Amino acid sequence: MLDTVKSAAGQKAEKVQKEQKENVSLYQPTQAGRIFPEIPTFENVQAERLHRQKRLVAACRAFALEKLDYGFAGHLTIRDPEHPELYWTNPMCVHFGQVKLSNLILADHKGHVVEGDYAINRAGFVLHAAVHEAHPDILAMCHAHTLYGTAFAALGKPLAPISQDAAAFFEDHVVITDEAGQVAVEEDAGLAVCDWFTGVKAAIHQNHGLFTSSRHSIESAAFWFMALERCCQQQLAVEATGQTPKQVSPERARYSREHVGSEYIGWLHFQPIYDHLVKTQPDMFA
Repeated sequence: MLDTVKSAAGQKAEKVQKEQKENVSLYQPTQAGRIFPEIPTFENVQAERLHRQKRLVAACRAFALEKLDYGFAGHLTIRDPEHPELYWTNPMCVHFGQVKLSNLILADHKGHVVEGDYAINRAGFVLHAAVHEAHPDILAMCHAHTLYGTAFAALGKPLAPISQDAAAFFEDHVVITDEAGQVAVEEDAGLAVCDWFTGVKAAIHQNHGLFTSSRHSIESAAFWFMALERCCQQQLAVEATGQTPKQVSPERARYSREHVGSEYIGWLHFQPIYDHLVKTQPDMFA
């Protein structure tokens, strides 16, 4: 009887622990049966690869919608689930709005394209490959030459916690001064900046622009890039008034970051974007 009670108690404890692990955010519904995005699981590596590829394409299309394009500049990457030393990325000289499943390329850390027809962006290879190689935990990265992010990067300072949105980046981004303003086409340039990405989800590269990285998904990296661009726009707009903005206190900023600045929340934010793109841009997966 005692063994039965202990067994039941153990099963209950295991269930609670499982539920606690699954309940990673206060935004997850506690009411059973509600429609809500679920983090996917995969039966095999092929299914996971296709999932990552589709989300990479969607991230590129989302960048196009947000007008984050600038000629051929900008590169998004996601590791291959079977071969983590390789990463999928958008093709060189293809507009974000024209990226599709069939024109993605797979490259190694030496910049060699091992699958796909298009060339690789040299600057993208130098920076992203260095970060991916130095940080095996980083799955995805995003970078683009954006209007507000590039302008804010010229200030060489971190984002201030002037809103709940900006608080998501509080103590979770860095300002990189190495190689500031110099076009990254030599491999040494990537090595000079890769160490800065330890333990943060975003970086402001002085005189260059914004970067985001994710240890969770390309969706998270993409959303936090778009969010960081918006926060830069907001801070520039506030500072243009000549008034000193009121800042969120460090304690409240950390609390907000914990609840609305996680990798999971970035992934969750991207879900309605993905659903909208699937419905409105069916050519993505051609």
